[in-house]
Amino acid sequence: MVITPLLKKPDLDLADVKLYRPISNLSVLYKLLERLVARQLLDYLNAHHLLPGCQSAYRSYHSMETAILKVMSDILLALDSGDLAMLTLLDLSAAFDTVDHYIFLKSLNISYGISRSVFGWLTSYLSNRTQFVQLNGSCSKSSVVACGVPQGSVLGPILFLLYTADLTRLVDTHNL
Repeated sequence: MVITPLLKKPDLDLADVKLYRPISNLSVLYKLLERLVARQLLDYLNAHHLLPGCQSAYRSYHSMETAILKVMSDILLALDSGDLAMLTLLDLSAAFDTVDHYIFLKSLNISYGISRSVFGWLTSYLSNRTQFVQLNGSCSKSSVVACGVPQGSVLGPILFLLYTADLTRLVDTHNL
């Protein structure tokens, strides 16, 4: 897979490699296949109510606006009741690169009931991936991708959502 570094913001230092986002350049056929898999996966997750309740992405009638309204409503209700309100935000910089394939695949099987051919396809999708960086006509050596989900892909954000869903469940379990 070809990776093209893309500066996260136009006004950042061009020389600092940490300020680049690795974008996967995928073929049209690959993107089409990912869209088909993503649609089927989301249909399955929605039909079985497996997406976290507070998750706004990939759900009908949910958006960033509904997520912000929910947070504001919860804060105002707590304050009106005389309770304390605290908002904790996480900076998930380079988070897509941290997905441990073994842990994630195990979670897909245990938490989401994904097995057999779908599990095999997702295992194949994540395993033995290689990538190299291409910039201004120059290419790096190819290397194996040991963890992470592809940025710039259709499935990457959905898989990351499923990988982090247990954090949402933990927050809900402790009534935070």
